[in-house]
Amino acid sequence: MILYPLNKLLVRYLHSTMAQLANELGTEKISKLLIKQAVPATIGILVMSLNMIVDTIFVGQWIGVLAIAAITVVLPIAFLISSIGMGIGIGGSSIISRALGAEDSEKAFLTFGNQICLTLILAIIFVLLGNFFSVPILDLFGAKGNILPIASDYFAVVIYGVPFLAFAMMGNPVIRAEGKPKFAMYAMMIPAVLNIILDIIFIKYFDWGMTGAGLATSISFASCGLYILYFFLSNKSELKIIPKNFKLDLKIVREIVELGGVSVVRQGAISILMIVLNYSLFTYGGEISISIFGIINRVMMFALSPVLGVSQGFLPVAGFNIGANKNKRVKETIKKSIYFGSILGTIIFIGIVIFKEQIISIFTDDTTLLTETPNAMLIVFLVTPIVTMQLIGSAYFQAAGKAIPALILTLLKQGIFLIPFAYFLPKYYGVAGVWWSFPIADTLSTIVTVLVLKREVDKNLK
Repeated sequence: MILYPLNKLLVRYLHSTMAQLANELGTEKISKLLIKQAVPATIGILVMSLNMIVDTIFVGQWIGVLAIAAITVVLPIAFLISSIGMGIGIGGSSIISRALGAEDSEKAFLTFGNQICLTLILAIIFVLLGNFFSVPILDLFGAKGNILPIASDYFAVVIYGVPFLAFAMMGNPVIRAEGKPKFAMYAMMIPAVLNIILDIIFIKYFDWGMTGAGLATSISFASCGLYILYFFLSNKSELKIIPKNFKLDLKIVREIVELGGVSVVRQGAISILMIVLNYSLFTYGGEISISIFGIINRVMMFALSPVLGVSQGFLPVAGFNIGANKNKRVKETIKKSIYFGSILGTIIFIGIVIFKEQIISIFTDDTTLLTETPNAMLIVFLVTPIVTMQLIGSAYFQAAGKAIPALILTLLKQGIFLIPFAYFLPKYYGVAGVWWSFPIADTLSTIVTVLVLKREVDKNLK
């Protein structure tokens, strides 16, 4: 009886904020909007990526080369589980953005409640499964030979932070959908800084090895989830946590799953890719090749963060204007996002070409890694200038609520092209086949994405 008038009051308040959202997302200059949305997202991703890089540097310098390989194996598992939250967050935020654009506050409110309920239930289930089947899961993801005991120590601790990470990954896109990218940025910065501090304490000073690294990561995940919770409980958010809205609405759940499933499937494809990559790398290059890829992967996460930031900034702007039927602004958002992202991608590639050796030396002083990693990294980054087209193409269909084309375009690189190339090319070209799989897959998926997106724009955004 108490919750009902409270809910009505909050819905009324949400209505009052729509005018401000409409004034910004619906009328403000597109380039300004993209910068306003993309810069905080980029900073957040940069800091999180920097966290991963520093983590890798610390374990590489203070524990050993195999520790890099162990992290390379474990983190995709953690992110696969937490991607459930990310999928629910992206799927729900797409619904919320369009609902806000269409001035349907009640749907936005109900969607948010369903997001929370789904995330908590599914994350806990998968964490329990991860605990019971940790050894076969680690083995499947490439923890072979001497890597397995080190990876097990890390995984045993990290797994308990994953539900918090799942909740954070659910809440982050929702915060951006509310038009508050700075708070989404803070949610990514806090755990990154905390993890770096705790790594130094637990690994260097307490000498806890991989258990210490895992504990630092797990605590940082918890801090991220708790900050997201604080945001939604505070007066900073229009979308409040109301137990009444936790009751699952099958129609809303279906829409969330259809749209959010794109991100989950993408992460699933990435996980399968990691299995194939680690198999090929171990088979044709041994444990050292997994460490080489671990370094390249960390650099990739950091270097591509500005491009990813553009695609993150694209979603709320495009979603709102699609909901408001402002096709001209949607087209402009697509063009400007691809333009900005392509420029950033070109700058990133030039930076890799010039500074590849210096970058590698930050992670390790191992002679083999210093010799073999630079050339491999250059090949992997070869077509970075065009990757924005892929990201914006799949992001558009997510923002538009078109789950099937979004899913197909999302799977193009990791699933349809990269997995088979990463498996078959090494049979003929050894480890080099793994590195060349990346630019080939990027090129093919970009071509297909551009063709599909152009057809969609010509047909539905006249």
